[in-house]
Amino acid sequence: MAEEQECGRAASGSDCQAAATAEPAVSSAEAAEVVARSPKPEGYSSKCVFCRIAGQQEPGTELLSCENEDLVCFRDIKPAVPHHYLVVPKKHIGNCKDLRKEHIELVENMVTVGKTILERNNFTDFKNVRMGFHMPPFCSISHLHLHVLAPVDELGFLSKLVYRVNSYWFITVSADCLIEKLRT
Repeated sequence: MAEEQECGRAASGSDCQAAATAEPAVSSAEAAEVVARSPKPEGYSSKCVFCRIAGQQEPGTELLSCENEDLVCFRDIKPAVPHHYLVVPKKHIGNCKDLRKEHIELVENMVTVGKTILERNNFTDFKNVRMGFHMPPFCSISHLHLHVLAPVDELGFLSKLVYRVNSYWFITVSADCLIEKLRT
């Protein structure tokens, strides 16, 4: 599916067909051997898609440069707004309910990376940005990930509900909310 999305953006139908049927440069056995030898982050789970993305084992996901060795950033596969990114720690943390006081710096770094990615994509109206985590059981992936959404005023009707500020299912990251709760 990721190949289809990439092809849809970059090439015509015949080019996509050729790309889809092309032989891979490395055999799957060779690729599996390289993956098996590469070091895994703490708590790595091969069953977790975000762990695999953080380990660069999901070729269909383009990582965005985030200049933080503990985090990765990529576009959401179902964007709610033109700028919808996910900032994910390489270390496996289940979800925002697993966050503790010692994770304040991690969350602050995730927010910084989110802002940096927006700036690199020419979005600087930070009053029109929402960042937050889905609360369990409303997480589609059980690996902590920060949603970075902009511009918020372009959220559709359902997305306004899904990413509603400090709702039962979505907690926004701000000094007066999640970070303050972690400090206490």
